Amino acid sequence: MAEASSAALGQPRAVSDARNAPADFAELLRRQSGVISTGSAVGYLGRAKVRWKLASGHWQRPCRGVLVTFSGPLARDHMEWAAVVAAGEGAVLAGLSAAGLDGLTGFADQAIHLLVPAGRQVRRDLPPDVIVHRSRLLGPDHVHPVRLPPRTRPARSLVDAAAWMSTGNGARAVLAAGVQQRLVRVEDLRKVLERRPGLGRRALIALTLSDIAGGAEALSELDFCRLTRRFGLPEPDRQAIRTDGQGRRRWLDAYWEDAGLVVEVDGCWHMEALAWWADMQRDNDLTVSGQRVLRFPAFAVRDNPEVVAAQIRAALGR
Repeated sequence: MAEASSAALGQPRAVSDARNAPADFAELLRRQSGVISTGSAVGYLGRAKVRWKLASGHWQRPCRGVLVTFSGPLARDHMEWAAVVAAGEGAVLAGLSAAGLDGLTGFADQAIHLLVPAGRQVRRDLPPDVIVHRSRLLGPDHVHPVRLPPRTRPARSLVDAAAWMSTGNGARAVLAAGVQQRLVRVEDLRKVLERRPGLGRRALIALTLSDIAGGAEALSELDFCRLTRRFGLPEPDRQAIRTDGQGRRRWLDAYWEDAGLVVEVDGCWHMEALAWWADMQRDNDLTVSGQRVLRFPAFAVRDNPEVVAAQIRAALGR
């Protein structure tokens, strides 16, 4: 089981009363945030003592076959460990569950996503909100060798998360965020995708990675990439660097050099007063230097692409 699969040390939020237990038992509890299988606990302490721990309220059972060796409320990390232990040998956290542990922010998901080897039978009475996925690819290239709880590597986590998102827009968002937050490189994601010929949303993921590699890291910029293709607009330079009227370097979302046209796509953070004024200053500097600037909120690119495309086409025609 996961209890015996790694010798790396974690930082549990609670450690049980194991003062009179064998040293390796105490170490196991420390590594797994105080969560252990019933079989392992009985093997170390005996069935009678385990029963007494439960009856006295010192320990608790979140699901069949799993024990938490302390009383009180369970945090997210305890439930993640409970899910991994309950699912058995080879089970690892995956998707958003694994990516969140490795630093991905901005994606709240109550579900705990698990990957287990293909063909494995997993009992139904797992902890609440656990979703089980199966895969034939769970070797060292895909599972991190030391991080705890056991989980897939960041690139695999993000590709799986994209495939499992409820919408295509969410799939594109999680890939963009992973690169934007410097958790992975596009090359890492592509290597994972190459080994997953039957993956859901594979074509969408491949197209999104191409867009990100071209410089469109934010979801709003990815929406803009789709808009230019859909309406047959000339391909702009993305994240182009230009010098404004005061000699400062500016990164532009989209730039058509021959037309002297700049398009900026603003996310919600641009609605804050200070950010809004900074954007206006930048637009003014670009105008002074001879460029023309069109700005669009992200929701307009997503919900009213016809209007956005018509304005860009008119500006390019001029």
